[in-house]
Amino acid sequence: MPAKKKPSPWIDVTAPLHAGTPHWPDQPDVKLERMVSMDDGAVCNVSMLHMSVHTGTHMDAPLHFVANGIGMDQMPLEATIGPCRVVEIKDKESIKVKHLKPLKLRQGERLLIKTINSKRCWNDSKFYEDFVYISQDAAAYMVEHGIMTVGVDYLSVGGFFKDGIETHHHLLRACVWIIEGLNLSKVKPGKYDLLCLPLKTLNCDGAPARVLLKAR
Repeated sequence: MPAKKKPSPWIDVTAPLHAGTPHWPDQPDVKLERMVSMDDGAVCNVSMLHMSVHTGTHMDAPLHFVANGIGMDQMPLEATIGPCRVVEIKDKESIKVKHLKPLKLRQGERLLIKTINSKRCWNDSKFYEDFVYISQDAAAYMVEHGIMTVGVDYLSVGGFFKDGIETHHHLLRACVWIIEGLNLSKVKPGKYDLLCLPLKTLNCDGAPARVLLKAR
């Protein structure tokens, strides 16, 4: 009798890509199409993926909002590989400075923020305009305390109605690396090992990423 497969210690916090993956309203629907099919007699299956690089779980490079900023291919690997901290903030509007002060942010920290987005926003293909975001004041506070990487559990660090541009400017001008589109619904606050590898898109403003966490 085969031995039982041990559960992986890694937690996949990546949103799956499919035709119904939620995306920013002005960006195209995800198209994942079978171009060549064994069902039609071909010797293999070949699929085509068409989408914005800011769809699903992805990263923002400084070039996304900074005209002369660096692209994804220049991201230092230590930005997304190594120890991180997952914190939970329950405010239904935004992440504010008052939420960050008790966390005692550290220089060079990788910080992932869990909100109500993880439970609410990944259940269907609808785009939620009222997702919880990082306020521009909180973004400035993160920069002041020298964090290296920040991750959020919906499609933008900045809000849809407010602080969208400003929050990105604060973080990306300071070369804080941004992970967006995480699903942290199965993750408890605490210390983890982070493994996030974005595609090496040359001189590009962003890239899709696979993101894994392992409890420390």
